Amino acid sequence: MPLLNSVTTPYAEAFLQVANDLNQTDEIVSQVKDIIVLIKESPELETALSSPILEKDSKKTLIIKLFSEKINSSLLNLLKLLADRQRIGILIPILERFLELYRESSNIALATVTSAVELTEEQKDLITQKISAIAGTEKLELVTKIDSSLIGGFVASVGSKVIDASLSSQIRKLGLSLSK
Repeated sequence: MPLLNSVTTPYAEAFLQVANDLNQTDEIVSQVKDIIVLIKESPELETALSSPILEKDSKKTLIIKLFSEKINSSLLNLLKLLADRQRIGILIPILERFLELYRESSNIALATVTSAVELTEEQKDLITQKISAIAGTEKLELVTKIDSSLIGGFVASVGSKVIDASLSSQIRKLGLSLSK
């Protein structure tokens, strides 16, 4: 990944600087997250953007048709620039690096919570409070995932810290203690 970071970081840093200078960071961060979800949920779009067969002008036209009315003009300009420089195939890593740099500069911790079922807003709030206390930060961005193999409970991670409150973990621990 270091080689990819050497390509993605300059674009991400420059774009974060532009967003900050224009005081549009929060709006752009929200739109970047939406674009990442859109591309990840649309394999056809991801394939088209990373295709070596499609000309850069075709990719640029696609970007303009898809996003010109929906995203900030600075973000649209970044996408067009990446198409011109034939870097649009690594758009997701660039946008993810942008979000990492944004979190670092804003002192926002990223927490991933994997649960057996969809969490309610109340559960998310409680987990966010607990993780904030453990991580020692007031600013926390929560990403939720579902993994039915957990049976119940959740597994949360913030940086190198992992909290395993899943039922499958409890069963595993009980099995180990019974085998002794």
